[in-house]
Amino acid sequence: MSAADSGVARDMLAYIDASPSPYHACEVAAGTLEGHGFKRLSEVDAWNNAAGRFYVVRGGSLMAWMVGEHHAPATGFRILGAHTDSPNLRIKPRPDTGRAGYRQLGVEVYGGVLLNSWLDRDLGLSGRVQLESAGGTEERLFLISRAVMKLPQLAIHLDREINTKGLLLNKQTHMQPVWGLGTTGERGFRDWLGEELDVAPDSILSWEAMCHDVNPSSIFGADQELVSAPRLDNLCSSFCALRALVEAAESEGSSNLIPVITLFDHEEVGSGSATGAASPMLADLLERTVLARGGTRDDYHRSIADSLCVSLDMAHATHPNYPERHDPDHSLFLNGGPVIKINANLRYATESSTEAAFELACKESEVPYQKWVMRTDMACGSTIGPITAGRLGVRCVDVGNPQLGMHSARETCGVDDPDHLVKALDRILI
Repeated sequence: MSAADSGVARDMLAYIDASPSPYHACEVAAGTLEGHGFKRLSEVDAWNNAAGRFYVVRGGSLMAWMVGEHHAPATGFRILGAHTDSPNLRIKPRPDTGRAGYRQLGVEVYGGVLLNSWLDRDLGLSGRVQLESAGGTEERLFLISRAVMKLPQLAIHLDREINTKGLLLNKQTHMQPVWGLGTTGERGFRDWLGEELDVAPDSILSWEAMCHDVNPSSIFGADQELVSAPRLDNLCSSFCALRALVEAAESEGSSNLIPVITLFDHEEVGSGSATGAASPMLADLLERTVLARGGTRDDYHRSIADSLCVSLDMAHATHPNYPERHDPDHSLFLNGGPVIKINANLRYATESSTEAAFELACKESEVPYQKWVMRTDMACGSTIGPITAGRLGVRCVDVGNPQLGMHSARETCGVDDPDHLVKALDRILI
């Protein structure tokens, strides 16, 4: 049975479509967790809990875990790590601009965006705002899924050499979407956003607002073998981690280790934030779970020594039109199973022992798997794996599903691979 038939791929697409911002990705994940008996904890409260299912949300990041009655304070963790953010266009604090009779919005490019992929797309808006209230401030999420702006491409008649010399886009001058006609002195972005939220515009103190393609994700191909979706990097991984934890919850009590998922924000810009993998968030929260069970700091260090982290981020499938950009002996195929990512210069945290552990999990789950290295003459990217390994001193393996078009506004993966990855992660957690 394919993932399309089993529903895993379609469930993933529903998660992606409902999560155009990291905050929505956490909100949707939290709803799923609560439906399976997880309780939200506040970081400012004392934690006096032994066994149970818990989660914490901090901005665009989420951590969830399960503790059984049989888990001693020094019990090791099995951690699935991913990230909730994707490259996109974000609205500036003073966004109202325009020229030649068009009303436009100033945007800042977030992360390594493939700029051309955002052209001529129907764009919606999502994120969070901070509102002034009687008690100080109030945070509110918002999601506008209709087309409200667009980046029209310059006609070929005005750029005759585009197909021979290529398209060059300036982030400041060429990436300001059109959202109306008229002048900037008319109703501005803050006024419009106030109407959308049904609040007084002057009550809006600040926002983190990001553009997204409003067209829904889909399964495509002559035999329905492929997925087309925004934000596969890295909501595919976030979904698979969440799914594996929920499935582990259904068999709670069988694991000798404590299952954990941690979904970080800000990976695409280096992870250096209070909610990124470079922060003390994961280390602090893991230690608090040990202390909440009556353990000591020594118990915490013992648990880390007995832990394993699977860092989940998407991998580059071999592109049929650019095979020369890949190592010829390490081709990756869609629907070929999860990819173990290896780099001798530690751009990935995989080492032989953790590589073998994930390989064995795939074999025991009867799912295919692949191994990948970057061409030696090309720079290799990185992800949260090395950051997490260095921050916690935890053994780590970097893994991800293969995809095409990474960092495009629209990406492609295989329809069976989410199911493959979930099954392998089930084996890690259970």
